[in-house]
Amino acid sequence: MKNMRIGTRLALGFATVLALLLLMTAIGVWRLQDIGGRTADMIASDLVKERLAVDWASNIEANGVRTIALIKSPVAADQQYFKQQLDGTIASTSAIQKKLEEVITSGESLRLLKAVLEQRKIYNDLRNEIIKVKQSGDEAGALAAMESKLLPAVKEYSVRVTALAMHQRTSINQSAEIVDAQYRSGRAILISVGVLALVVGVFLSWRLSEGITKPLARAVHATSAVAAGQLGTRVDVDRKDEIGQLLQGLRGMTENLFNTVREVRTGAETIATASTEIASGNLDLSSRTEQQAGSLEETASALEQLTSTVAQNAANARQANELAVSASSVASEGGAIVDRVVQTMQAINGSSNRIVDIISVIDGIAFQTNILALNAAVEAARAGEQGRGFAVVASEVRSLAQRSASAAREIKILIGDSVENVESGSQLVEQAGKTMTDIVGSVKRLSDIVAEISEATQEQSTGISEVNRAINQMDQVTQQNAALVEQAAAAADALQNQAAHLTQVVGMFNLGGELRTVQA
Repeated sequence: MKNMRIGTRLALGFATVLALLLLMTAIGVWRLQDIGGRTADMIASDLVKERLAVDWASNIEANGVRTIALIKSPVAADQQYFKQQLDGTIASTSAIQKKLEEVITSGESLRLLKAVLEQRKIYNDLRNEIIKVKQSGDEAGALAAMESKLLPAVKEYSVRVTALAMHQRTSINQSAEIVDAQYRSGRAILISVGVLALVVGVFLSWRLSEGITKPLARAVHATSAVAAGQLGTRVDVDRKDEIGQLLQGLRGMTENLFNTVREVRTGAETIATASTEIASGNLDLSSRTEQQAGSLEETASALEQLTSTVAQNAANARQANELAVSASSVASEGGAIVDRVVQTMQAINGSSNRIVDIISVIDGIAFQTNILALNAAVEAARAGEQGRGFAVVASEVRSLAQRSASAAREIKILIGDSVENVESGSQLVEQAGKTMTDIVGSVKRLSDIVAEISEATQEQSTGISEVNRAINQMDQVTQQNAALVEQAAAAADALQNQAAHLTQVVGMFNLGGELRTVQA
């Protein structure tokens, strides 16, 4: 029954009930036809026979009275009247006899009819004979024959006709009893079949109702559980009818919803965890970006100071170059104007002292440049890929700073030697020519070194300018990164809120671990 379609089950149930109703109708029609046939036979045969026999008995009684009146009446007109009445009744009796002979063909009725006919012949012969005696004028003989023969014959005749009528009445009663018995048996059969149809109908209704309502109740229970968020229930289907197909679809829907919600919950938890980590990372990145921006600001400020210092160094280098050129000119003219050697040496001594100061400044600038270049290289290493170009420029600046420091040390040494020569020049005036020649060479060498210092300082200024531009670009990029970090932090926070909301929404579904099987 579970695998039979609902339409088929309903059709079979109604077909069974209709078959029983058809059986009831057929039995009722059959019994009614039997009763109707029996009743028709009784009306057409037994009842007609009984009515004819009763009418025959009435004619016998009437003719008996008329025969007696005819025999006893002294008046001829009365006798003629009774004779006519008697003949009419005889004709009626003959018609009744003919009808009875047509309908009675066998059995006890035929025997009784023959007995009646025999007695009628006897009666008719006696009556005709007595009437002739009466007509002959022998009234006493007619009366005596009437008393002795006719009346007993009439009585016997009436008894036999009454026996025939009673026999037909008995047949009518028997037919009525048979009809009543058939009615009772038909009624009992109809009641039995009706009760059977009722029992079968109630049983089929119960089975059909149970086969439909119980699975539907389970389906409603399963859908209510799903609606309440209980997805851990698995509907087990063991039927193939429409309800089985419904439960199968419900089972597939529940399993798909279970898997989907489980995946969504897992994804939501993963997104929540990832968004939390992203938010935490964004906070750290924002902090590091702010620190980097601060470091870049400090580096930019230091580079500005370095640029100012380098510019001053370049001015001092140009001034030193001019002084070296002037010293070279003075040394060239020294051979011609030895008399002015003392004055010139004094001027050179003053200039040398000033150059010593300048060289000390240059040495300090070179040392600071080296330190700044080292800090810039460290910051470039922290910046990673974006600071690679800045690291190259910082390396070049550091190299130039080292060269400037080396040149400054050499100049310092040379200036120290020049100072010693100037001091000894006052005592070695006699060696002025040779000393002047040495001074010219030294001044020329100093001029070249100062020129190199000026050129190196110019290159250093250019490199620092490029470093400054790179740092400005890095600062812009850092500012953009900071803005992106803030946007990412805001997006991560929104994602975390959405993930939390999604987790809360999905949390209404109770997965309950593995699917729990429920028989449907």
